[in-house]
Amino acid sequence: MLFSHKDLKNLLCPLVIEQVLVMLVGIVDTVMVSSVGETAVSGVALVDMVNYLVITVLTALTTGGAVILSQYLGSGRPDKAEFSASQLMTVSALFSSGIALVCVLGQRGILRLFFGAVEPAVMDAALTYFFVTACSFPFLGVYNAAAAQFRALGRTNVTMYVSILMNVLNIIGDLTGVFLLRAGVLGVAVPTLISRAVAAVLLTVLAFRPGNQARLSFHDIFAWNPEEVHCILRIAVPGGIENGLFALGRVLVTSIVSHFGTVQIAANGVANSIDQIAIIVVNAVNLAVITVVGQCVGAREYEQAEHYTKRLMKISYLYTAALGGMVCLALPLLLQLYDLEPETLRLAALLIILHNTLATLLHPTSFNLANSLRAAGDAKYTMYVGAGCMLVFRLGSAVLFGTVLGWGVIGVWVAMGMDWLARSVCFTLRYRKRSWHNCRAIA
Repeated sequence: MLFSHKDLKNLLCPLVIEQVLVMLVGIVDTVMVSSVGETAVSGVALVDMVNYLVITVLTALTTGGAVILSQYLGSGRPDKAEFSASQLMTVSALFSSGIALVCVLGQRGILRLFFGAVEPAVMDAALTYFFVTACSFPFLGVYNAAAAQFRALGRTNVTMYVSILMNVLNIIGDLTGVFLLRAGVLGVAVPTLISRAVAAVLLTVLAFRPGNQARLSFHDIFAWNPEEVHCILRIAVPGGIENGLFALGRVLVTSIVSHFGTVQIAANGVANSIDQIAIIVVNAVNLAVITVVGQCVGAREYEQAEHYTKRLMKISYLYTAALGGMVCLALPLLLQLYDLEPETLRLAALLIILHNTLATLLHPTSFNLANSLRAAGDAKYTMYVGAGCMLVFRLGSAVLFGTVLGWGVIGVWVAMGMDWLARSVCFTLRYRKRSWHNCRAIA
């Protein structure tokens, strides 16, 4: 077996800690900005949907690189893995910088396109937050590329320690900006920029160290190789389209929510921050399965790939049920952290309970299984399914339930569950057919 129980534990535990940190910072940001008022919370919540779109596309790009790296390592070609790591850094840095430029120059048009119906005060808060966070995208792209390299190597402890530093800096900056400097939305935006910049520089420096099995090289970074870039993009582009459309669906759905009033917008934002607790382990497994299945497929050990996929998904189911139940029981305490109206908090509680129930049933098959297929090189199928389900269920059902039938934000979240169900059915059928055995991302 390519991975022992200890190997999986050493790979997965740091990833879980990373996801905990990401989730905590999201909650801390929302809690701190709630002290400024519901207008600020709404503005940040709306921009976070756009930022989620960008982050998802950048993550899909580096996921494509991680698949290639993992398969090269599994096939016993560390030299090719090293060259791919450097090419991934080049592509990610260029792509993220281009996205940042578009967002900075077109920030007002982008936000008005999606959220033109919001109150002027909410739009002002959103514009401030979006400008600063958009400036952090190049650093995020570089960080993701270096993190993909370490995860493909199984050295997730390195990314964990850097993530700890990044999030500690972010929290300290939030406390200083909001409560000491009274900077409002700007007080949570600037620390995000600074912490991402520090993390990107530090992790990139570590990625150049000679002791790495597949380290970065300045020569390879600037040696543009169309064949290797094409190899990365063959996985990254379908993944980027799929995840980008999925995230765009969330943005469009949030645009629908923006017509329901400030109370429902704020409740949606609070629920989006707390509901991440239940899916911490699922998100960690999403990253781990790329490394594990990628190396198994690179070594042409398809039975092992199936074994590890099932094993990791069992972990996802178990912990999602446990964490989701704990969150539901702890809601009376968690919601006291937010300085918002009782009506907003009651609605947020209902959304969180709905989310955690659906996530326990559908999240592992909807996302872990998709990443297993993608790690094997079956990226086009996941793209078609993801795009189709987003358009028909995530967006179409949100309009039907939320607007036409008048269910409001609750209808939008029911539509989310229908999307997950459709994805789960499609990915399960594909996996059982084993047609992904014929896919491989490298020659």
